[in-house]
Amino acid sequence: MMKKIYIVSIVCALFFLHSCKKYDANGNEIIFEELYKAHWVLGDWQMEDSLGVLTESWTQIDDSTYNGSTYYIKNKKDTIHFETMELMQNEDLLIYTSTVKGENGNQAVSYRLTEDNDSLLVFENKKHDYPQKIAYSKENDSTIKAVIQGIQNKKQKTDSYLFKKLPKEKK
Repeated sequence: MMKKIYIVSIVCALFFLHSCKKYDANGNEIIFEELYKAHWVLGDWQMEDSLGVLTESWTQIDDSTYNGSTYYIKNKKDTIHFETMELMQNEDLLIYTSTVKGENGNQAVSYRLTEDNDSLLVFENKKHDYPQKIAYSKENDSTIKAVIQGIQNKKQKTDSYLFKKLPKEKK
């Protein structure tokens, strides 16, 4: 009798452990849950204004890292902004790192995830000069908004960028 109870207990424990796992839409187990919160940023995004085109691209490098880049091209020929980004899960923390060409001695600046839900990611670094806060929000499947905020020249400043998803290139 004890042996049956023991076996049933083991089976229940294994079932419980398996049911705690999370899976993506393709049935793959999600191990890096913090990074997976940002899966909706993957892809190519673009915004146009009267001066030019701002493009942001995100790709998955491995199970714990997404890499991104953003560049602004003025008048279809002059790159006036270039930045590389990384989203990396380090233990239970999701870290956003940005390197802007020509700023901060070309050194990376890291921001920590401070707020999130299914369609919002907020990263903060209160010690950085500008921006201190970077937020991404998923407006819908084809639109995301990036907002950078902070104090610049002793004044509160906010810049918003509304990106449309570009179609995937056919290979």
